[in-house]
Amino acid sequence: MPRNLQSLTIILLCLFLFSCKTQKKTIYFQDSSQLKGTNNINFDPKIKISDLLSITILGIEPDAVKPFNIPNIGTAAIGGYTQGAPGAPGFLVDQEGNIDFPVIGKIKVADLTRTEIISLLKSKLDLYIPNPTVLLKIVNFKITVIGDVKNPGTFTIPNERVTIFEAIGIAGDLLITGKRNNVKVIREIEGVKKEFIVDLTSAKVFDSPVYYLQQNDLLYIEPNRSKVNSSLINSSNVGLLLSGISILLTIFVLVNN
Repeated sequence: MPRNLQSLTIILLCLFLFSCKTQKKTIYFQDSSQLKGTNNINFDPKIKISDLLSITILGIEPDAVKPFNIPNIGTAAIGGYTQGAPGAPGFLVDQEGNIDFPVIGKIKVADLTRTEIISLLKSKLDLYIPNPTVLLKIVNFKITVIGDVKNPGTFTIPNERVTIFEAIGIAGDLLITGKRNNVKVIREIEGVKKEFIVDLTSAKVFDSPVYYLQQNDLLYIEPNRSKVNSSLINSSNVGLLLSGISILLTIFVLVNN
């Protein structure tokens, strides 16, 4: 085989292998055919300290429920994935995990699910209201997505339910240089920050404990090595490098003459 043809064959083979490797790093849940189910169907977030709860009490007697409801002060409702903190009224969960509810007083709600709190409130309201209905929502349910994504930021989630892929979609998806097999989720558990590593290229992500994000979760997309290295090369560094090469060439010419 001619030498030129051998060289061309080697180059094409290298390009093919490189493209396959790149493809494996960018395609989501590649082994999805092996997916048998998920344990995250019945997701119900637990209430945390500093959560802001919107609680509305309904009943067949309007005058009876009135003392238990915060007056409507005309704040705008949140109807989409917005950035920043909302200004709606609500019950703030204090550092002891309590809310100060009208008439009833202090109620421990931290580490309880939304369903559990509704049941707890109903049991306490039964003393005052016949057959009460409790509507509860986490007003400041927000997640933060930073790193190698198109639109990083902090986003308020209106329905209190967001998967890791939905969060990435809200942030405009990963850039091509983002590491899909080493995504980090930072979550506070009982006052301690804990890090979870997620591989988006594997279908196992659906069974991850962080597949459904919780309020205040931080999602970090790390850039790959090529992007990190390219960020180190700026115009000033290039100019300095060229100056150094020029000096070395001048010295080389002078020595050899």
